[in-house]
Amino acid sequence: MTNWDILRNSQIIDLSVVVAPDLPCTWPTAMAHVTKVWNYYAPLNERQGAVPSTAPFQTRFWIIDEHCGTHFDAPTHFIPPPDSQLPWASDSGLQTGDKVPIEDLTGPAAVLDLTFLAGQGKPGESPWITEEHIKDWETRHGTLQPGEVVLLHTGWDAHYVTGQQGEAYCKGPLVFQQGPGWPAPSVGAVLHLHERGVRCLGIDAPSIGATHDGVPAHQEGLSRNMRYIEQLTNLQQLPPRGAYFLFLPVKVVGSTGGPGRAIALLET
Repeated sequence: MTNWDILRNSQIIDLSVVVAPDLPCTWPTAMAHVTKVWNYYAPLNERQGAVPSTAPFQTRFWIIDEHCGTHFDAPTHFIPPPDSQLPWASDSGLQTGDKVPIEDLTGPAAVLDLTFLAGQGKPGESPWITEEHIKDWETRHGTLQPGEVVLLHTGWDAHYVTGQQGEAYCKGPLVFQQGPGWPAPSVGAVLHLHERGVRCLGIDAPSIGATHDGVPAHQEGLSRNMRYIEQLTNLQQLPPRGAYFLFLPVKVVGSTGGPGRAIALLET
């Protein structure tokens, strides 16, 4: 069997959330996602007003934050450039999204089932995913290897729905301290993964950072040139090992990361 045959015979699993204005795809304190019809096949009336037709085609425009929907964090998202004289400033702060090698966002997937933690936090707080949780997974499935993409399956994407129920995904615990926050890795867990040679870490929750203390995990990981992929979904469809993960972001000059499409290939 050739390499092409392996790809042809692989199941493609979509790990990306749908982005829409009525879904909790944006950070509650960031720019909301907006989409508007710019031109349609014929004139029509939209909520933003009358839309004339300049030709028989349809196009829309978006207002979208770089960290909307399934997206990745480049180091510059939390690490200032070295000449800024700010805390945590380093050369990593020069690595914008367009400069992150695409191979750093791909690799064999190691999927850690941490769904037992979901719902355990106090109101407005995340339960920690600890170094001990990771070591327990390694005891059962083998030591994590350099280049593996670690995917934290928390089950939190079940809250990614429209309406008031969708506030449990992020806005409720983060802004109003209503209900527990999503499970999130502690700094110790992030450093353990880095020591194992893991450069890419993903989660099916709004952020790698904890609801109540989101900055340290970002600073510690991104300052070491780790890459974070947030707002994944469908991780329950992947085995602990055996899938291959790919994330392809929009390539924007000077970006702090960006949205894209995450998939896994699973040989059938």
